[in-house]
Amino acid sequence: MKLYCLSGHPTLPCNVLKFKSTTIMLDCALDTTSVLNYLPLPLVHSPRLSKLPGWISKDGTINLEKELKECAGRLFVDSQPEFCLPEKELLDLSTIDVILISNYHCMMALPYITEHTGFTGTVYATEPTLQIGRYATAHLMQMLPGPLKDAVEVWTWKRCYSMQEVNSALSKVQLVGYSQKVELFGAVQISPLSSGYSLGSSNWIIQSHHEKVSYVSGSSLLTTHPQPMDQSSLKNSDVLILTGLTQMPTANPDGMLGEFCSNLAMTIRAGGNVLVPCYSSGVIYDLLECLYQFIDSANLGTTPFYFISPVANSSLEFSQIFAEWLCHNKQTKVYLPEPPFPHAELIQTNKLKHYPSIHGDFSSDFKQPCVVFTGHPSLRFGDVVHFMELWGKSNLNTIIFTEPDFSYLDALAPYQPLAMKCVYCPIDTRLNFHQVSKLLKEVQPLHVVCPDQYTQPPPSQSHRSDLMLELQPPPMPYRRCSVLNLPFRRCYERVYILPELANSLVPSELKPGVSVANVSAILHSKDNKHTLQVTPAPPSKKRKRVVEEPPVGGAPKPLLSGAVPLEPFLATLQKHGITEVKVEETTDGHILHLQAEDTLIQLEEDGTHIVCDNNEPLRTTIRDLVLRFLQKL
Repeated sequence: MKLYCLSGHPTLPCNVLKFKSTTIMLDCALDTTSVLNYLPLPLVHSPRLSKLPGWISKDGTINLEKELKECAGRLFVDSQPEFCLPEKELLDLSTIDVILISNYHCMMALPYITEHTGFTGTVYATEPTLQIGRYATAHLMQMLPGPLKDAVEVWTWKRCYSMQEVNSALSKVQLVGYSQKVELFGAVQISPLSSGYSLGSSNWIIQSHHEKVSYVSGSSLLTTHPQPMDQSSLKNSDVLILTGLTQMPTANPDGMLGEFCSNLAMTIRAGGNVLVPCYSSGVIYDLLECLYQFIDSANLGTTPFYFISPVANSSLEFSQIFAEWLCHNKQTKVYLPEPPFPHAELIQTNKLKHYPSIHGDFSSDFKQPCVVFTGHPSLRFGDVVHFMELWGKSNLNTIIFTEPDFSYLDALAPYQPLAMKCVYCPIDTRLNFHQVSKLLKEVQPLHVVCPDQYTQPPPSQSHRSDLMLELQPPPMPYRRCSVLNLPFRRCYERVYILPELANSLVPSELKPGVSVANVSAILHSKDNKHTLQVTPAPPSKKRKRVVEEPPVGGAPKPLLSGAVPLEPFLATLQKHGITEVKVEETTDGHILHLQAEDTLIQLEEDGTHIVCDNNEPLRTTIRDLVLRFLQKL
């Protein structure tokens, strides 16, 4: 069993597991943090960005003023943004049988894998993961400017996939429900479990008849809107592959929500606007629910809240549809009937308005001071770029970062000098190190495999030994392009026996409660299922055979069972006149040297060997003495 690591980002995983005769990709996330090295893509021409000076080396030998621009002492690439793809040279990606998706964050690289590697397998995901992933990729495509979103050269690192490729990739997804068991070629069985992180997010169980692998990615024990995490099904794992822990281990999500609300209210009361760069689903549902409870108590009832995204309407509506993926409290509201999420009431009362873009109706409805939720969290593309240019020059306004995926200082760098206030309230509900240590003690896997980053404290807090995994035995770390041989070997394989063959067996009792029987059969293997079948009768002598077959032998020799005990065997030899015996102990048993007879007897766990040259009567005698201690089957 081998694990190939194709991604170096622990919360944006892409791994390949070779288990029995199957090749399984575990997530295919796209690392978009590389866009922080690029200038923002404004919706309209930006005089500020266009006037940034180009970079020329101090001695003038290198001139990259068209490619690199300088802003506030930092260099940025002035071109189409590039994404960091999973490693594609470590193994042949066309050999992948299935791809298992944990959540919508972990499927953004799917078109790169399914459309350009010769992939012919199946992708498995829950329905919410598929639908939210569809919105997320569509959102990304529609935020990119004209020529970029239609480019198709996906392996050049600087090109994004087309909507046609997105639709083709998603057409390969097969929907599964929690605890549903799916057989892969008869070799292994896969099953998704609720991970508690987002709508439809999953951990995966991959098991054969005798081995079990658990894949835990992006999980949460907090009580939010998704179904709670299924922990008990992770027990008795031979290997647990762990990834997707919180990126903010020292930030409490509840505390961050409180800071978010208080800073928002403070800015609105001072007459400023609030900008919240966010994704179109996920944490925004919790932010809106928190605001629903906060608006009236903070006297913000007249403040307009705008959610701007090409998929804003779809995201808000979809979150209300599938009750079975929600926590129990929200499920019960559906049958009252009430909408499970309170943002439905915010929309009905016009406290929350959503728009596909800043053009059209938003332009006429726009009133200040207000709160705007829009993307992308990197501040490099999307409608958020327009609001940064619009509001960045006033210290009355505030930008509040809630997504943990991007460094807020790097995100703000190309907008410096910036007058607007900046508040960092990262909300990451995924497992922290304390929670995951407690979880692992409860489910007790034999071996844990995790990213290398989890086996040591963060570089910025090297003294915090509590911000790492300390386990016994120590976890097996991996990094990008590493290949791990997972620490257990297959010992058994299940074999079925046909009834007619079973009826012909005659068991012999070895000891009370233990019986064995000789089996002479043909092993038939198909689709990784093994069956013992009756040996066919030899062809009739009357029938003319084209190829001469070897004659069928007589009854098989009996099998021998048991062990030869040293002391009783020595006593038996002495009774038969063999007295000069030198005994030598070995790692596997004993060697008996019959000095007068110049003969060796090797007594081992799995066999007995008699070395006796030119004395056949003596060899036969010793053989018969050995057989006295063994049982014939």
